[in-house]
Amino acid sequence: MFTKKTVRDIDVHGRTVLVRADYNVPQDKDGGIADDYRIQQSLPTLNYLLERGAKVVICSHLGRPKSDKDIQFSLFPVAKRLQQLLKRQVNFVPECVGPRAEKMVASLKPGDVALLENLRFHPEEEADDPEFGRQLAELADVFVQDGFGVVHRAHASTHAVTKHLPSVAGFLLEKEVDTITTVMHKPARPMMAVVGGAKIADKIDVLHTFIDIADFVAVGGAMANTFLLAKGIEVGDSLVDRNELPLAREILAKAAQKAKEKYFVFSLPNDVVVAPKIDKAAQTRIVDFNANVIAEIEAYPKRPAPRSGKVLAHEKILDIGPFSASFITGAMQLTNTVVWNGTMGVAEQAGLQGPVGPFAQGTELIIEALAGHMGHKPFSLVGGGDTVSYIRNRNLTGVFDHVSTGGGASLELMAGRKLPGVEALEHK
Repeated sequence: MFTKKTVRDIDVHGRTVLVRADYNVPQDKDGGIADDYRIQQSLPTLNYLLERGAKVVICSHLGRPKSDKDIQFSLFPVAKRLQQLLKRQVNFVPECVGPRAEKMVASLKPGDVALLENLRFHPEEEADDPEFGRQLAELADVFVQDGFGVVHRAHASTHAVTKHLPSVAGFLLEKEVDTITTVMHKPARPMMAVVGGAKIADKIDVLHTFIDIADFVAVGGAMANTFLLAKGIEVGDSLVDRNELPLAREILAKAAQKAKEKYFVFSLPNDVVVAPKIDKAAQTRIVDFNANVIAEIEAYPKRPAPRSGKVLAHEKILDIGPFSASFITGAMQLTNTVVWNGTMGVAEQAGLQGPVGPFAQGTELIIEALAGHMGHKPFSLVGGGDTVSYIRNRNLTGVFDHVSTGGGASLELMAGRKLPGVEALEHK
């Protein structure tokens, strides 16, 4: 149960409300909005406030600008898209603090909306500068935190500002924290975690947590390469961090110990898709580490070549293989909760014959299983920037029960850490 006050707990009529949203959205090559999912997810809170006669001032960051001269990181395109989605005028303010911002905010009437310029045009934002937080607070009467993707950081717009204003949560933040917390503490069992991504270090804490609480953990993506190497399987020219081998061995040992004590599966790829380079026209092949079934079938009546079960020195592992994907998706038919964070391969690589690229087959099979196309449909919680971007590009967000707007924040929450931007809000 979410224990912080929300917008339901305050009277906003006629008051100026500063909303911290997360509009750090992908842009296309022309500077437009390539994916407005995070903007759409902010609408319930904004509409609630506007319907109750609030004057709404929104602040956010976009990208990592080096100075206020980086106009490619301006939030002006976001203001245009937000105006379309809200179906009302959105006043864009080319500053987030100072006289121009104060003048614009002072001119707002109940039901008006303003979007401030990129917070990160000011280095004081990421420094959690008290004075910058005070300047933001002076623009409003109430602060609403609704940017789940940023609450794992103590920045001026997530922490310092709350020292000066009554501070509550928006509906998106409440939904994210409630859903993720419930899944991690009271999941419908059996529970499965599917973890991808590049580096083990980025997900070390959540991997430990999943081994503690899940019944099945499947690892894919580039981080699986490090685990395979830790088991003595050569991975050729694949992306791998040899400095993470001790971490991999530590996790493998913990998983093996749990499997001795109770029913538990820790799954690494048994077969992989390899190619000499990341290219949509590159020739691919399947390397089967154990059974060599594919090689046996393809070579029959001859014996398969020794290379069929090995990744060659010039080859890169770019996806999990069909056996591994089938094993994971088959297990999903026996689970009731699946947490998925990280694609299984280089899923963003476009294909020659359609939207699904040559290294997205494992990811696609997981999507099919979670969509219920294989029979059973478990509850699905999806997080991670690359995963969410992929399913958004495929227009498949509605397939899943909950698609998180926060990458780092969702991982921190899953790992059991407190989120500074949530802790700073008022208790109910």
